[in-house]
Amino acid sequence: MRAVSDISDHVSPSPHLLVVEDDPEIRNLLLRFFSYGGYFVSSAINLAEVKSCLESSDIHMILLDLMLPQESGQEVCQYIRQTTDAPIIMVTALADIQDKVAGLNLGADDYISKPFDLAELEARVRAVLRRGKQLRQPSSLPDEYVFGPWKFVPAKRALYRAPGIRLTLSGAETDLMLVFWQHQQTLLSRTEIIGLIHGSPTALEERTIDLLVSRLRRKLAEGGRQLELIRTVRGDGYIFDPLACNQ
Repeated sequence: MRAVSDISDHVSPSPHLLVVEDDPEIRNLLLRFFSYGGYFVSSAINLAEVKSCLESSDIHMILLDLMLPQESGQEVCQYIRQTTDAPIIMVTALADIQDKVAGLNLGADDYISKPFDLAELEARVRAVLRRGKQLRQPSSLPDEYVFGPWKFVPAKRALYRAPGIRLTLSGAETDLMLVFWQHQQTLLSRTEIIGLIHGSPTALEERTIDLLVSRLRRKLAEGGRQLELIRTVRGDGYIFDPLACNQ
């Protein structure tokens, strides 16, 4: 997997966005909007063009339409995640929440529904890029966190379970895991979690947090048994309790 390079190392001082969208009107709108906003923007309409862009350029962010004419957006998302750790925001007209869940389960970091507001989309792009840059910068935080049989390594976006079993986390899952660890045994509302991750309580839909929690729970399941590491407090939010591993 190709690691996304630091933006400061790119030949352009601007983040490089890849817009994967087959609708020419929407594609050109996004190309113009982000280009005028100071971004370096490429586009693709199918998996072959995505492969070409990823092989020839350092891409810092991917805006991915889920409804493409040749391959499905989920297929493209799966290929992207196997190839690079550049964050993915799904842009979709699909109303079914299961379609969005499928994309998130494949490693997408966020989604926004069509029709979308350009200012909101740019805010999400900035938030995800800022989050990724913070993960790459030196930090005074520990390199790894150990609880029960698990070892969480944020820099590698991974959970390790003895003997040597690695589960790869998406950028969004890594952020959520960090927030839970830093506020363990504390009740956090969905709005508080969004604010801790993005710096703004309105940067994500609350439903996205529920989906991310569900993904983390599945990855933290032991032998098919759900440990109460992340407890739901109905109507209020979530509590991360690493001591549940000892019960």
